[in-house]
Amino acid sequence: MSRIGVRPIKIPSEVKVETKNGTIEVSGPKGKLTRSIPPGITTEIEADVLYVKRSNDEKSIKALHGLTRSLIDNMVTGVTDGFSISLEIVGVGYKADLAGKNKINFSLGYSKQIEFPLPDGISAEVEDRGTKLSIMGIDKERIGETAARIRKLRKPDSYKGKGIKYKDEKLRLKPGKAGVKAE
Repeated sequence: MSRIGVRPIKIPSEVKVETKNGTIEVSGPKGKLTRSIPPGITTEIEADVLYVKRSNDEKSIKALHGLTRSLIDNMVTGVTDGFSISLEIVGVGYKADLAGKNKINFSLGYSKQIEFPLPDGISAEVEDRGTKLSIMGIDKERIGETAARIRKLRKPDSYKGKGIKYKDEKLRLKPGKAGVKAE
């Protein structure tokens, strides 16, 4: 039995959940999210609680049971509270600037600035003179993908630690050359 899949999902009063034709639609104060439900997985709503159930005990369906429940729970959390990921930009002259609502300009030590367009439904905030960046939205999957694409623009250097890193990421810096021994 899936430990995560059998847990009920509490639906807040301001959230509306609808299931039809193999899709689930969750709408709340921050927006609306839609996702398809895999075959063999069903949902039941009783009062203000949603249950995710599976049709049989096949290995493939058991694997999707907990995943589907977690994805639906993230949808409910996203439309009520939202999600955010914080990034830090480390390096002399490295910074980010917002250019309108849906673009970020990065200065990362290359000869030209990098213009990064934000996907729909994702917003960003730049703080601390352009060295701290917060990516926000209601879809946890898209926020994580966007943050990973931004980090890929200049991954942290393993010798000096310069680049874009997640806020809580711990870097293990390598030692440089030991130098030539004096004879």
